[in-house]
Amino acid sequence: MKRILKMTLLIIVSAIGLVLITGVLFVNMSPQFGAKSEGKSAERMKNSPNYKDGKFHNLEETVVMKSMSYGTIPDYFTNEGKMPDWSIPVVKVSSEYFEDHPDSLTRLTWFGHSAVLLEMDGKKIFLDPMLGEVPSPHPWLGSGRFNDTLPLPIEQLPHLDAVLISHDHYDHLDYGSIVALKDKVDKFFVPLGIGAHLKHWGVSEEKITELDWWQEAELDGIKLVSTPARHFSGRGLFDRYSTLWCSWVVRGERSNIFFGGDSGYDSSFKQIGEKYGPFDFTMLECGQYNEQWPEIHMMPEETVQANIDLNGKVMMPIHWGAFKLALHPWEEPV
Repeated sequence: MKRILKMTLLIIVSAIGLVLITGVLFVNMSPQFGAKSEGKSAERMKNSPNYKDGKFHNLEETVVMKSMSYGTIPDYFTNEGKMPDWSIPVVKVSSEYFEDHPDSLTRLTWFGHSAVLLEMDGKKIFLDPMLGEVPSPHPWLGSGRFNDTLPLPIEQLPHLDAVLISHDHYDHLDYGSIVALKDKVDKFFVPLGIGAHLKHWGVSEEKITELDWWQEAELDGIKLVSTPARHFSGRGLFDRYSTLWCSWVVRGERSNIFFGGDSGYDSSFKQIGEKYGPFDFTMLECGQYNEQWPEIHMMPEETVQANIDLNGKVMMPIHWGAFKLALHPWEEPV
């Protein structure tokens, strides 16, 4: 009997060890996890007023998981009601759609979730271009996109003057999308620390501009401002808060746009509105919320209040309609 118990224990320990070794090898050998900042980039992070004790912090105290309801655990493994049972319709466009667009007209093309291509003052700026099938480091680790096609295949997208990234979560910063886009993008504007991921994936360092909160950059007359958001970051098991997250102000000659990225509700929306508003158009997260994590995502009512705080004239809900990342019905947010 003792011999059987020892053999059973040995098998269990060996299985656990094999899983751990496989996990470590997967993380270390998979480029999609990105890389850590070094040199001047790492120094800038450490000197940020938003960085202390080895990590970035929100302006207001924030808990990622406020509570845990164990009764909801089975819901994570079911899709009924949380995903459409058909491929949701997508308006297709051709590559000619982006040609000869008048500079006087500001236009936004939504690719689902939080991916938006903004045309402003003759420039094409892609915000959080997550165009992959699954928002995870491996297809087995996430649910697929609600639609089986995009408005335009990634290889047919036009030359892009800039890409803006809000944070490094997989549903916003996608390894495959960046690799496919990097040679047709002039500039990447990202929060502190994310430049290391891009360089690891083959983006030239001279193309990358990293910004702290409230820092401004210019793209041929268009003002880009990295503004605060209430969220967190991380692509692996042990790198939470290791890179900064942000929202974006994009102010052109004729239009003033706000892109919220991911954010729980806090006083920063009012600060941004007072400093850079009013906004002609705002894009604010309206999905993937739950009462168990109320401080890192907004309930729909808070999304409306955030737009009021920003002094936004027209609001478009984003962060919904593409992936199952929460427990609510897929069509509920909008």
